[in-house]
Amino acid sequence: MDKKLEAFARLLKIMDELREQCPWDQKQTFQSLRNLTIEETYELADAILIEDLDEIKEEIGDIMLHMVFYAKIAEEKKAFDIADAINACCDKLIHRHPHIYGDVKVNGEEDVMKNWEQLKLAEGKKSVLQGVPKSLPAMVKAYRMQEKTAQVGFEWENAAQVWEKVEEEMAEMKETLDQDLSQERKEEEFGDVIFSMINYARFKGIDPETALERINLKFKTRFEYIEKNADRDLEEMSLEEMDKLWNEAKTPNP
Repeated sequence: MDKKLEAFARLLKIMDELREQCPWDQKQTFQSLRNLTIEETYELADAILIEDLDEIKEEIGDIMLHMVFYAKIAEEKKAFDIADAINACCDKLIHRHPHIYGDVKVNGEEDVMKNWEQLKLAEGKKSVLQGVPKSLPAMVKAYRMQEKTAQVGFEWENAAQVWEKVEEEMAEMKETLDQDLSQERKEEEFGDVIFSMINYARFKGIDPETALERINLKFKTRFEYIEKNADRDLEEMSLEEMDKLWNEAKTPNP
């Protein structure tokens, strides 16, 4: 514990020094740091996907720096400091885990999640969806909304029912796309299919965001193999020629 506390104290001290002495750090605000924080978060997500522990360690440190930076700016504004933020988090965790810090009994993870959402409503949240960030990527947002509403009983009984919904939405989409309707209507029907597929993935224990990103990485690797091994510009190659290289890329060690 002492080692961890010393490391955190060191970071706080460096943050104080940078804010006092570095022109770049002195210039930063909540708004100027926002996009950088988003970038760092995605870098951590990338490292987690490929399970690069050294990279995960580095990105955790980068994100920790940003959290300390925000708290330092808030402290200068006399709004709160890092201790206030951490203590607020600790208080919330204790309150929302009555099965650990109180006398509530639970029978597993599902009960814990249901209690969590009920406690949030009791704290004054007007909707179980209130805590879903507006700026989340659409696929992640859909998954989280479905997950949260399920905790209050708004849920299909089984995966077979969800798949029936997927098939229903796919039929509606095909019918819509075959007609001369507005772009907005086509996007709506296509969105219904994606939303229902995300729900089906959730029932099957699949994280759709992770699943799609794995396919993105696979596609990137195989297409880069085509680029690397093409004997002329891709624009001059036929689809059949590129497809041959694509199939080569699919072998374990092309």
